[in-house]
Amino acid sequence: MKKKTKVGIPRALAYYTFYPLWRTFLEKLGAEVIISKQTNRKVLEDGIKETVNDACIPIKVYHGHAFDLVGKVDYLFMPRMISADGLATFCPKFLGLPDMVRYTGVTLPRVIDVRYNRSGFPGGLLRFFIQVSRAIEVRNPFKIAYAAASALVVQKKYQNLLLQGMKPPQAIDSVLGGKSPGSDKTGSAKAGSAPANPNKVSVALLGYPYAIYDPYISAGVYSKLDSLNVNVITYEQIPLRHMRRFSRIMPQNFFWYYSNQVCWAGMYLLENKELIDGIIHVTAFGCGPDAMVDKTLELEAKHSAVPFLSLTIDEHTGEGGVQTRLEAFVDMLAAKKAKTKAG
Repeated sequence: MKKKTKVGIPRALAYYTFYPLWRTFLEKLGAEVIISKQTNRKVLEDGIKETVNDACIPIKVYHGHAFDLVGKVDYLFMPRMISADGLATFCPKFLGLPDMVRYTGVTLPRVIDVRYNRSGFPGGLLRFFIQVSRAIEVRNPFKIAYAAASALVVQKKYQNLLLQGMKPPQAIDSVLGGKSPGSDKTGSAKAGSAPANPNKVSVALLGYPYAIYDPYISAGVYSKLDSLNVNVITYEQIPLRHMRRFSRIMPQNFFWYYSNQVCWAGMYLLENKELIDGIIHVTAFGCGPDAMVDKTLELEAKHSAVPFLSLTIDEHTGEGGVQTRLEAFVDMLAAKKAKTKAG
């Protein structure tokens, strides 16, 4: 029996957006997919040691996740992320990430660094699927077509679960592990509809998925808000057609994919202020694109008289400090909500 090709995917960065697509495609081609362990102190420290000094913490963590897979897989899957929507690119460090990891001096397995570029759809994505297949020596066109179609179906299901208010880890388990989505929902309100419990504080938690959903580098911000009995709304819960409208309203869109998603979501929620009591923006220290997003959201929130909290994370961020700031912000929102309700 032929041994399955093992392909490793780092549990960081675009993992939270595209993992169901990538894993389904690779498995339908006959590969065994292995992901790195959950982020912990060792993963972070391994990444810090080998990453350039000016990198943000998500990039440092990505290096650590890539190194965690060394010796466990035949290939490292590190696509060169160019564009996910044909409108904007990913940040420069995404574009150069395969080279940054490759030239650290750590001996790596063979790297699959195929360009992921939705520009010129469907041709761009088709090229991606074909080139990934060739990288692991699969050339049967019918097998590739079947794998691609299956992957797109699973990815669509995943995006629908996010739209319904499920967090990526639970949505990934649901679409790939066969778990029922009923028990995994966070209880957060779907954006565009009234909160399930209007007496609860509702907060827009905005930021790049890899900064929010990695519980280690975010100091568990999402879980902490859950424990504070807060309705949480993220950009994944807002239909893209609603967000895209703001691409035509803003004087200048950002050049970067995730930056636009976060900013458009913030603009949508500020236009529909009845959905939220405040905004928390999670930003990584040293992230150039995010510095502009943060300032834009702060100014727009101030203009709309919506409370705004900027939460900056880096490798020194402590859970105690994050907990204190969240509690103070939520208490302030609750007091304001009660005062408004009282008349």
